[in-house]
Amino acid sequence: MQETRYDVVGIGNAIVDIIGRCDDGFLSKHDLAKGFMRLIDASEADRLYGLMGPSIERSGGSAANTIAGLASFGGRGAFIGRVADDQFGKVFWHDIHSAGVAFDTSPAANGLPTAVCLILVTPDGERTMNTFLGASTELGVEELNAEMIAAAKITYLEGYLFDKPEAKAAYYAAAEIATKAGRKTALSLSDAFCVDRHRADFRKLIKDGTDILFANEKEITALYEVNSFDEAVAKVRGECQIAVLTRSEAGSLIVTANETVDVRPVRVAKVVDATGAGDLYAAGFLYGYTRNLNLADCGRLGSLAAAEVISHIGARPERPLSAIAQQEGLLPR
Repeated sequence: MQETRYDVVGIGNAIVDIIGRCDDGFLSKHDLAKGFMRLIDASEADRLYGLMGPSIERSGGSAANTIAGLASFGGRGAFIGRVADDQFGKVFWHDIHSAGVAFDTSPAANGLPTAVCLILVTPDGERTMNTFLGASTELGVEELNAEMIAAAKITYLEGYLFDKPEAKAAYYAAAEIATKAGRKTALSLSDAFCVDRHRADFRKLIKDGTDILFANEKEITALYEVNSFDEAVAKVRGECQIAVLTRSEAGSLIVTANETVDVRPVRVAKVVDATGAGDLYAAGFLYGYTRNLNLADCGRLGSLAAAEVISHIGARPERPLSAIAQQEGLLPR
């Protein structure tokens, strides 16, 4: 087996999050539905960016957030995603590296601009998101770094990127590379609407090439087209080695062929912004798993990371997750 250089390599949308504050009047003036996410084109992204006030620009995207969370625990993370050779491509490259994540995907000279998500935060903490998916959706097999995948304990795939045939082919190829190298593959279903669009393909990927599945309650019930969570648990059991099922304030359930582990949530004084909770839960779980912790402790690390990120605006931890886990006695000092 090739030498292990990474704990987890994530593959997904490479998006620059541009976070700025505004009042409700700004949203009304520009016909933006408060609290919702909409997909926009490049020209609308440029227009809205010009109207925004001071902002924070950082690398984002579901899998990128997970890998940044892993790095915050002290894990060795890498990311594969497509950006363009433009201003925001450079922002993404610099920020993901500053988070301690390896990223060496060459920027694309042709095609769409780098993806951006323009996030407007009102005084009540509500986030209104305007997303241009851009170059991130054009990821294909040619962007895969086979050596990086073979050198990672786990390859982690996000469901959001499953819409285009090229990205779908890249996912199957990545899972095959990982399997041949004796590694494991993890998949996040990402969104119930993704599941509805790609149910058959997801079922195939889970059965044929997924060791660890991440899903929330809505996603797993949508996957199996059942009405209850218990029915979904019964169906997913045995389809992959481990199914990690999150249930917000009800905690999470970790399901294997022979075991069910119930993990309580970590309570927070106030939920400020739930964005990124699932991404950071996966970060904690995967960090624990690559350290050979038992499933209950992997889930506790996931809950701890999710609790940290929902306590403030933004999908990245504001405090080192390693320090929080040490404080809670989940990791050695």
